[in-house]
Amino acid sequence: MSKLPQHLLPDTATLTDDGSLMVGGVTVTDLAHEFGTPLFVYDEAHLRSRCRQAVAAFGDGVAYATKAFLCRAMAELAYEEGMCLDVATGGELHVALSAGVPGDRLVLHGNNKSSGELAAAIDAGVGRIVVDSFDELDRIDAIVAAGRPAPSVLVRVNPGVDAHTHEYLTTGVADSKFGFGLGSGDARRAVERIAAGSSMDLIGLHAHIGSQVFAVDSFERAVTTLAPFVTSLDLPELSVGGGLGVAYVEGESAPSIAEWGSVVIEACRTAGIRSRVTAEPGRAIVAGAAITVYTVGTIKQIDGVRTYVSVDGGMSDNPRPVLYGSGYEAFLPRAVAADRDIQVRVVGKHCESGDVIVSDAAVPADIEVGDLLATPVTGAYGFSMGSNYNLVPRPAVVFVADGDARLVVRRETLDDLLRRDA
Repeated sequence: MSKLPQHLLPDTATLTDDGSLMVGGVTVTDLAHEFGTPLFVYDEAHLRSRCRQAVAAFGDGVAYATKAFLCRAMAELAYEEGMCLDVATGGELHVALSAGVPGDRLVLHGNNKSSGELAAAIDAGVGRIVVDSFDELDRIDAIVAAGRPAPSVLVRVNPGVDAHTHEYLTTGVADSKFGFGLGSGDARRAVERIAAGSSMDLIGLHAHIGSQVFAVDSFERAVTTLAPFVTSLDLPELSVGGGLGVAYVEGESAPSIAEWGSVVIEACRTAGIRSRVTAEPGRAIVAGAAITVYTVGTIKQIDGVRTYVSVDGGMSDNPRPVLYGSGYEAFLPRAVAADRDIQVRVVGKHCESGDVIVSDAAVPADIEVGDLLATPVTGAYGFSMGSNYNLVPRPAVVFVADGDARLVVRRETLDDLLRRDA
């Protein structure tokens, strides 16, 4: 028997007199009735608070990693709160620009940027391009030779540091598709090549060791490993990337953005790094700001085995459990503080046995068909990694604040599923 850990809910979460959940001053039940389910509900105050924490920790060069969650409203919000935006594809670049974010407040990432993406970024005047390979340097040379201005770039360095996270979330080890290896000498060769030419303005270095990292000493080790290389160049900027972990389930805790920033900057100063230190938090900005709300459609009890609770979403709106075995909690918005005294498996509606949202979920024993069921901490990599598998329309997204709800991404319709058919 357990109760839902309240720290997993968004900042403004409160309970009504009858024990049901409110976020941003709006009851989740009312939101579900108005906008339907599945539904992503984001606490706008929570989002703004984390953006402000990031700016306070790292200064106005800190960039929100849009891969975690991006729509025009989110781009506008991060920019309004003083953040740059890190975009990794032409699509993310397009959305950020369409939201009114100036090009010089954008950072372009990607291990395989096309010539078209690079040209579009340069045309938009992006503030920094994080270069990732020698082939990319060739492409930028050709683009600039054809008449475009030389962009400012950071060299992405692979420091060879194991962040001790999931294999698919580790990016800083030697065996990685990302960056120029430090130990192999490729990082030095990339810097020397850029410095010898005129098609790029080298303004700094970048290193990202992985995602969902709880141990801040992993970032300290990365800084220590990089320090001799960084100090030998004495470039204006060093970005430590993102990757700060967040708590998803009971018993987990994670450093705050302020704690992370303090450790990283102190490690840089101790190592003699004089560069401006920037970062690219994504998950830490948005994950805890949202819950996903579903409707229970089927409850299947298999005596001696388990109980399955099927909801109207699944791996199409949260593929992380399938991809990484990620854990989540579950609760009923009508009874947030209730004892969760039975174990069930919360599954989606897709034609896959692996379509599992919460493998071993604790829920109240009186759960029934038609109940709303919610999973907290779904603001990162749910909406953004979602799909139309089984041609299920994508959910709507609402931002709530001060008693008001605004639709920022409408629910897809069945006709939307046909729009690209030729």
